[in-house]
Amino acid sequence: MHTDTPLLFDHALAQCREIFEKKTHDYGTAWRILRPLSITDQIFIKAQRIRSIEEKRENKVGESIENEFIGIVNYCIIALIQLELDTDENLEMDTAQVLTHYDTKATMCKELMMDKNHDYGEAWRAMRVSTYTDLILMKILRTKQIEDKKGKTLISEGIEANFSDMLNYAIFALIRLNEFFEDK
Repeated sequence: MHTDTPLLFDHALAQCREIFEKKTHDYGTAWRILRPLSITDQIFIKAQRIRSIEEKRENKVGESIENEFIGIVNYCIIALIQLELDTDENLEMDTAQVLTHYDTKATMCKELMMDKNHDYGEAWRAMRVSTYTDLILMKILRTKQIEDKKGKTLISEGIEANFSDMLNYAIFALIRLNEFFEDK
């Protein structure tokens, strides 16, 4: 395993966290009103836009694919926070409290990535960014199926695991897009 993977993950995540913190300053925690189903749809919209731009090779809106992957990371963390918090809890949270939740969920996802990365032998480094997009879209469809079944599965991982995987795929895409790793 490359020793720089945790550092690359942290660097990409820091980009996401910085934007999340600034948006929290601007908008507060308005996202707390969203149900998990709506968050899944927001992630779908972002992933679908990335795929559309990848296929058409044209971006008319101007917002970068990188920004969409950052949005996916942040929406995944929002989803993980929402799944943990009670819907009856206060919708407005202070920035420090929200960032504590953010960091907890990010750490959980990084640990999962490190475990899987160990077992898969850093296969992500040889994958195309478009494959991360497709994997995120597949995980969204799986999540929607689980949501439609009210979270009841026979053998599959739950919703939380899918959001964690989507976050990790988006982080890998950010690393690849920013050309942070040494192997080219």
